[in-house]
Amino acid sequence: MLLSLLGAGFATAFLHAALPTHWLPFALVGRAQRWTVERVLASVVAAGLAHVAVTAVVGSLIVIAGLALDQWIAGLLPWLSAILLFAFGGYYLVRSLVRAPQLAAGPQVETAGPPVSDAAAFGALVATMAISPGEVLLPFYLNQAQGGVAVLAALTVVFALGTVMGMALFTLLARAGWSVLRLERWARYEGAVLGLALIGVGLLVVLYRP
Repeated sequence: MLLSLLGAGFATAFLHAALPTHWLPFALVGRAQRWTVERVLASVVAAGLAHVAVTAVVGSLIVIAGLALDQWIAGLLPWLSAILLFAFGGYYLVRSLVRAPQLAAGPQVETAGPPVSDAAAFGALVATMAISPGEVLLPFYLNQAQGGVAVLAALTVVFALGTVMGMALFTLLARAGWSVLRLERWARYEGAVLGLALIGVGLLVVLYRP
């Protein structure tokens, strides 16, 4: 029974990570910041662990306080995450409109440096995930409240593995897609596309309900 529970928890966390909100911002921001694969994966791991840690804390509180707290958190935290995505996306969008891209003398597009510092971009990605617990994972904590601390801790570990692995996989696939589709030709519009995409992800956070 325990192995079946942990397997279901891992599968749920991995599939939950397929939501665009869990990988698209990392692929977009990593490209805009000119991050290496290692840097992108570091942000994915940090954000994924923060996401699961907050989910575990909220799940523990739900076990203690019951479903009333679950309903309150489910209504509040997604809005906080969406607001951060809107602000981050709006910054990229406004900056791209104010600072129009310049063409170099040759066929190459003259690209400016990263629009924000690496530390700020890294922190924003982690914060976006940290303030939005995995709502689809929370029922596991409530359903297994009688299993004790050991069962809840084991669930948290498999949630972390499934979430980080899923986020990393889909982020890497997105990065590979840019190379395959030769999207570098659209580099001059990168800021605007990034801003609009992050705002779109924010809308997904608001509209999505598991």
